[in-house]
Amino acid sequence: MTDATKTVLSGGCQCGAIRFAVSAAPAKISICHCRMCQKATGAPFASYADIEKTDFAWTKGTPSAFQSSSIAMRDFCAACGTPLSFRRIDGPRIEIMTGTFDRPDHVVPTRQYGTESRLGWVVGIANLPSQTTQQNYGPEKMATIVSHQHPDHD
Repeated sequence: MTDATKTVLSGGCQCGAIRFAVSAAPAKISICHCRMCQKATGAPFASYADIEKTDFAWTKGTPSAFQSSSIAMRDFCAACGTPLSFRRIDGPRIEIMTGTFDRPDHVVPTRQYGTESRLGWVVGIANLPSQTTQQNYGPEKMATIVSHQHPDHD
């Protein structure tokens, strides 16, 4: 990605030490339920936007990496621990965790993988009782919370 390239999507880690820019729409956006992705994210599944490396750039900081298998690396922020990506070693694409985008609502999954490890309760999430954060904590408690999270923009 060159400096003259227009940013289509941007994002970064929770603390702001690592930021990235994407200059083209992702080739695909997916959810992976495999056990390795569950462990890598500490969540029931991972969600990724698949991007050509030529359309991607780390714009602030350099992520740390963990070789999770003989074919793949996973990038993360060493300062705050945010999982950032999955990438095949020497592959042409990088898969960025959708929750790390400044506008995660713009990267909507259209397919699922690793369904052999999908947890049975995941399919019913939308039917669970739900509350907003304010409803959960209440306005008095919310007024006392100071976020140390980087804002969703540069």
